[in-house]
Amino acid sequence: MIYLDNSATTKPDPSVLDSFLQATTVYFGNPSSVHQLGGTAEKLLQQSKQQVAQLLNVKESEIIFTSGGTESNNTAIKGIALQHQNRGRHIITSAIEHASIIEPCQALTELGFEITYVPVDEDGVVSPTAIQDAIRDDTILISIMHVNNEIGSIQPISDIAAIANQHPKLFFHVDAVQGIGKVPLDLSEPGIDMVTMSGHKIHGLKGTGLLYIKEGTSIFPLLHGGHQEQGLRAGTENVAGIVAFAKALRLAIQKQDMHGHELSELHNMLRRKLEHIPDIQINTPIHAAPHIMNISTPWHKPEVLVHMLAEKGIYISTKSACTSKQSEASTVLLACGHSQLNAKSAVRISLAYDTTEEDVTTFVDTLTQIINQLQKVMK
Repeated sequence: MIYLDNSATTKPDPSVLDSFLQATTVYFGNPSSVHQLGGTAEKLLQQSKQQVAQLLNVKESEIIFTSGGTESNNTAIKGIALQHQNRGRHIITSAIEHASIIEPCQALTELGFEITYVPVDEDGVVSPTAIQDAIRDDTILISIMHVNNEIGSIQPISDIAAIANQHPKLFFHVDAVQGIGKVPLDLSEPGIDMVTMSGHKIHGLKGTGLLYIKEGTSIFPLLHGGHQEQGLRAGTENVAGIVAFAKALRLAIQKQDMHGHELSELHNMLRRKLEHIPDIQINTPIHAAPHIMNISTPWHKPEVLVHMLAEKGIYISTKSACTSKQSEASTVLLACGHSQLNAKSAVRISLAYDTTEEDVTTFVDTLTQIINQLQKVMK
């Protein structure tokens, strides 16, 4: 099997699974319980939070563990909106955000909020100037993703953070789900107030993640019922999942430090090979995240390519996994100025640190054979 759908989800690392198993079998107590088992679980929870805070160079009190990217994004968007709506009801985001940003924003319009969707250029990158121009007196939030999940474009987070920092009455949220462990991001950057991460994108487990909330940033909790996570996320903590997330994050950062260059070289190799296939349109910009490659094969339905590759044990995807079963064109590619044909025929190849050159070569050779086969059928 050649697995090239790592932006949808990654295979859990064996050591992460070991950590989860030990935590869920040995330290199974409720961390809110006052007895010894509860106290042990609480200690393990705090140790994990300390580890994560050290890895991200932030304070322990700034880490809120969640069930993953969607919950973290919803908490950031709705939490700021509900908490600060008396001061303003204007939110800025981009036209190529993940559904877990776009849909909460759309939902807030039903409550009287106004959303500005800043456009992107042909490479899928927002202009800091456009962000600056969109800010109004009633703007309370800017939410921009770090790395686009479909084409891998990297946003100028530092520049946007600098702009946000000049407007102390608004908050800046970064969806870092696709970038963590592949593209460096400094959470302590002045102007960044919230950051979303997800465990299953970094060889951790589904149902795990976090929301970094900078000290002094107030949000309205989406979940009430207990005082867990500093009262910002009620519910018995998933201690084993949190332990697994901490382990996965540590491994992801280590791999980025040790093998980041190798992953970039593999990405470049994939691009060079794809450029030699006739009729292939490469949609990922040159300067992009090292693990995502998006291409279009005009006149071929992407689902057909995905299924034909899967029959040969090679796994890729169409667009974002959250919307891959929808047949309409990619809104990300349309926002970048691509044609309807390109936007409807796009597929995504996403690498991991354990992807090999042989995997890439086999994939490209197989893709070439399939395209040739389909062209013969069309004739």
